[in-house]
Amino acid sequence: MLRTSLIALGLCIAGAASASAHVSLEKTEAPAGKVYKAVLRVGHGCDGKPTIKLRVKIPEGILSVKPMPKSGWTIEKAKGQYPKAYELYGKPVAEGITELVWSGGNLADDEYDEFVFRAVVANELAAGSKVYFPVIQECTDGAVERWIDIPAAGKASDDYETPAPFFAIVAQPRS
Repeated sequence: MLRTSLIALGLCIAGAASASAHVSLEKTEAPAGKVYKAVLRVGHGCDGKPTIKLRVKIPEGILSVKPMPKSGWTIEKAKGQYPKAYELYGKPVAEGITELVWSGGNLADDEYDEFVFRAVVANELAAGSKVYFPVIQECTDGAVERWIDIPAAGKASDDYETPAPFFAIVAQPRS
């Protein structure tokens, strides 16, 4: 009986470790119309290989993106048109950063690091909705982890092996 319990406990711990072994956002909630500091947490490489590049797709409604410089890494900022114009500080905005790419560094598989940027969450995003940031983690020898799964209706991120990091839109705090 004790042996069975210990085996079950070991399986639960192993399952919890693999469930948390993905790219995630530190803060899982943000109000629309406010600045959001995105801290992408990378907890491992690709099948034992070090991470050398991280690509982050910036989703619809995330505006005025500014990445934080990271020692040893270069940052590429791809710009493009938004599907629609948004109001940002009283002015219409129809284009901006649509992808961030950190490259040139070397994050060993047994190390942890964070990749940071700030952005404004568009006022138009509804409370209760979720904003997903698909991430592609590239490692040495061509190894890749694609954290891009966005849940279908009725599903949750936990239902997927490679979920995209996300945060939920919450109501703005009252002043």
